[in-house]
Amino acid sequence: MAADSTPEKKPVPIWRFAIPFVVLLILTVLLNAVFSVHIANAMTLASLTAGVVSLFTATRFAAPLLILSALTWSAHKSELSPITLINNRDQAVEYIFGRSLSEEERERAYDQAERTTRLSLRSDAENQVLNELGIDHTDPKPDGFEQRVETQYTQLRSTLTDDEWERRVMRSAKRAEQERTGGFFPLETRRESIELYLEYTFETIAIAIWGTLLAFVAALPVSLIASQRSLEILSTGSSIWHRGGRRLGAFLTRRGFDACRGFNEFVLALIFVAVIGLGPFAGVLALAVHTFGVLGKVFADALDTIGKGEVEGVLASGAPSPHVISFAVLPQVFPIVISQTLLRFESNVRSASVLGLVGAGGVGFLIDAKLKSYQFQEVATIMLIIIILVSIIDFVCSRIVKRFV
Repeated sequence: MAADSTPEKKPVPIWRFAIPFVVLLILTVLLNAVFSVHIANAMTLASLTAGVVSLFTATRFAAPLLILSALTWSAHKSELSPITLINNRDQAVEYIFGRSLSEEERERAYDQAERTTRLSLRSDAENQVLNELGIDHTDPKPDGFEQRVETQYTQLRSTLTDDEWERRVMRSAKRAEQERTGGFFPLETRRESIELYLEYTFETIAIAIWGTLLAFVAALPVSLIASQRSLEILSTGSSIWHRGGRRLGAFLTRRGFDACRGFNEFVLALIFVAVIGLGPFAGVLALAVHTFGVLGKVFADALDTIGKGEVEGVLASGAPSPHVISFAVLPQVFPIVISQTLLRFESNVRSASVLGLVGAGGVGFLIDAKLKSYQFQEVATIMLIIIILVSIIDFVCSRIVKRFV
């Protein structure tokens, strides 16, 4: 048997593996200690340099070192700080579950409640006097107006028993204490509040439905232009003009998808609110544009992976291009189309729930108002409704996927 003439591969000296790590250590210390560069920036530059050096000394360490450089840079730019999170754990617990009030704070809340109740009763007295005089708040007040208001206030106060007055004050004091206590518990469970939350929640669902539907109707046909496979069926020419046209069409269409999904729904909602005004229609358009970009890319990628067997079989029968698309292409991507569309609908429900923060309709308007007025218990109830809603939608969508996919 002939001897194997393949030359033996010489082992790499161990010192070559140490070079990148020596560069990493020396550069980090040098940049941080001598040039006073922030430790994160020093590690970023050092690991980047070590990664480049490892390309010539120990290639297997190049990728990990370059990844380390990217992670260190991104951690510094995003201000990751586990210590800050640990130091603020008590504040987080207090914000979520509330805090205990001291006796002094309870007394201040009670005093505030008394003042609020008196002002409310005086406002009622003033409104009654205005009605008796037949004038408005903006009209000039006649002589003796304040005296008549004071007399009416005294009369209204006298109609209230001490127990009724105390109940009014205590209701106001309870609200004042809740504002000072904070926390998201206990939840708001009054019937009128729940009905209001559900009304805005149903508006959120409507925004998500139409935002997803408009995007789906537009993305499915346009994605045929973004896929090389489908364009080869729609335009069968083999000349340089046909090939160049197909590539250019797919390139421009995909860049259009990139532009649509390049902006968050929140930013798009700001734009549409400025253009067409406040209301849920602005939210529908914002979701539709963003979802069009997402679904268009997903559908185009799915079309690029279709099998050639079915396509060739339908083409062999002499069918025109639209029939090939209908009977050989779309059935292959139908499962992906259904599952991704339903997935985006779930995501759009969550997105629509915050578009109200900029006036684009939905339950986000209520969340913003309640947070600004420190009514955290009501916010917690709204959040729970959204969670239940998303869970129901997820269950229904999963059943639909199992049925049709």
